[in-house]
Parts: sequence; structure tokens; C-alpha cells
Amino acid sequence: MVEQDLRSTPLAAVHESLGATFTDFAGWRMPVRYDSDLAEHRAVRERAGIFDLSHMGEVHLRGPEAGAALDHALAGKMSSMGQGRAKYSLLLTEDGGVIDDVITYRLAEDHFLVIPNASNVAAAVQALTERAQGFDVEVDDASERTALIAVQGPLSEQILREALLGEDSGVAGLSAEDLTGMRNYRFATGTYRGEELLIARTGYTGEDGFELYVGTALAADLWQQLAAAGGDRLTPCGLACRDTLRLEAGMPLYGNELSRDLHPAQAGMAKVVALASKDDFVGRAGVEDADLSGRPVLVGLVAEGRRAARSGAEVRDAAGAAVGEVTSGALSPTLGHPIAMAYVAAAAAAPGTELVVDVRGKDLPVRVAEMPFYRRA
Repeated sequence: MVEQDLRSTPLAAVHESLGATFTDFAGWRMPVRYDSDLAEHRAVRERAGIFDLSHMGEVHLRGPEAGAALDHALAGKMSSMGQGRAKYSLLLTEDGGVIDDVITYRLAEDHFLVIPNASNVAAAVQALTERAQGFDVEVDDASERTALIAVQGPLSEQILREALLGEDSGVAGLSAEDLTGMRNYRFATGTYRGEELLIARTGYTGEDGFELYVGTALAADLWQQLAAAGGDRLTPCGLACRDTLRLEAGMPLYGNELSRDLHPAQAGMAKVVALASKDDFVGRAGVEDADLSGRPVLVGLVAEGRRAARSGAEVRDAAGAAVGEVTSGALSPTLGHPIAMAYVAAAAAAPGTELVVDVRGKDLPVRVAEMPFYRRA
């Protein structure tokens, strides 16, 4: 795809002014880095980073049966979730594969917001629309008119308080307690310059942080306001460091660790599927009937040195037999040694198992390790 065919976020001019290097991600022209992947990664771990995630989708479900419709459509039980809360869930195929992993927010008794991944927005909207048939609910794809900015890192709350709680901030309906008292997977709503603003304590980095949803017309102003308040404490961050951050945190990436050909249990996500707490839903029969005895499972791998395994690398046992494949890998900036996620045969999945990964034709000894690789203090 040539660059002029790529979609741009409302923050494209901001990224260009900051000297970003761009890449094609799911058909979007996205900043992959601004300066140094390592510096951006460390900024999030030590201070705070700001990300443009406006390529993600935003799908509203409104109506008296919105909760019931989502219980039918998703693997988790959404109808029992309290207002002001968020939940991670899966959108499954009929046979139990994963169409997408999503975050769902309950804005009101009859109003939910579902966030699909950028590469799956069309598929998620189609599935949610089809599965809402027969329920008293309206499905509204607001992706084109919504921007998403993330501020992640140990100083994120402090920066948000300074940026959004002053008299001249343009923010209304949001108190200091809304931010300081907000627990993980909770959110608060208010307005920014008269338009709706949603701030959630969610993220994809393994650090404390927030995600801010605002109308596209105000995205650049909000970014600049956050950047001004953050100063040297807040670093613009691209997709490259977001990937190493989520890998250290053991968070799956759709297309790598999740796909239509993989069942939740293979990825260690059996508990995400609400088999015990709700009745029939799309994918239930596929999950219950699946024979996973011969299927690979997701594990973490660690190694010594500086060479890192990459996606697609073959994993072998001590006898040289192929037992799996790496899905994500990198030299961990925080830990200083190579880490990876891989699908391997169940017989090779026990923590401590010694294996070998092919890294550009050379053997790299690895050891199966529990995830996450990194957990914030």
C-alpha cells in the first residue's frame, strides 16, 4: 500500500512537527518512533509517555437491551458490570476462535462502548451489528469521529491532574477525586471545551496510565495541552516502544498471539470466557466442544545475551524436534535480556523447560518462563 493510500489520524500534523518516523499499521500511517525506541520505552517505565491510539475503533451500543446484546455477542458477561467500569473480553467465532479482543466500558445502564483493535474494526462492527439483531439496541460505529490519546507511566496521574484540573483547562465535570480515586479498569466522564471526554485508567504497557477519548476536532488541542503540562516528564512514544512495553507485560497482540485459528484456552484466557456465569453466547458451543489436547499453548521464553528471537522463529526441544513457533520477541529494554512469547506443544510448556530457538540460522538456548516478564512495583 502506497503512503498516500494510508489513513491518517487527527494528530498527523502533530507527529510530523515532532519529527516522527511513520509506518503502515493496519492501513494507518502511524508514528513508529520519534527518536529512540529505547528512550521512549524507558520514559514510560520511569516517567510517562504519550501515545496516539486514534486508529483504534469505538463502537457504542445504546438501548434497554444493550447489556443482553453484549452478553450474546461477547465471551464475557457485560450486563452485570457496574456503571463506570471496564472489562476485557473476546469476540469469538462460532467455533470458538478469536475475532478480536476488546475493552468494553459501561457508560450508563443502557449504554456501552466497545473498543476493537485497529485491524479488526470492520469485522467487529459487522459481528456486533449482526449479533444485535433481535435485541432492542442500536449499534453506532463512532470510530471516524473519535480520537484516543494514552498517557502511560508512573507520573501519568500527576500530569493529568496538572493538565486537566486547572481553571483554564477547558475541562468541566471532572474532579481531582475522579482521577486520584480512579481504580484500574474504571473511568470518569466530563467535557473538554464543551465536547464529551472519557478518561479511563486502562492501558497496554504494564504501567499505571490513562486513555482519553475525545472528538477528533479537539484531539490536537488536547495532545498539546497534555504535552505542555508534562514538559520533560512526558515523552511522545510510537508503536515500536508500545510493542516492547506490552511484550514485557505479557499482553497478547491480535495477529500474533490471538487469531481466529486459536482458542482462548490456548492463550491462557479460559477464564475470560464466561461459561459458568451466563447462558448461550456466540462461540460457547465451539469453546465447549473443542478438543485442544493436541494444540499448542502460549508460553513465555527467556534467554541470555543480546540476540532476540522474532515472530515466526522455530522453537525446538533438546532433541532437535520442532515443538512450536515464536509469536513475539525482543531484547527487553527493562530487563536487559531477550524475551519472547511462543506457541509450543503442551509437553514443552512447563516453566523451566529448556528449548532452542532458531535466530537467523543460529541456535539460541531459551527457557520457558511464567508471564508477565515485567510487573510494576
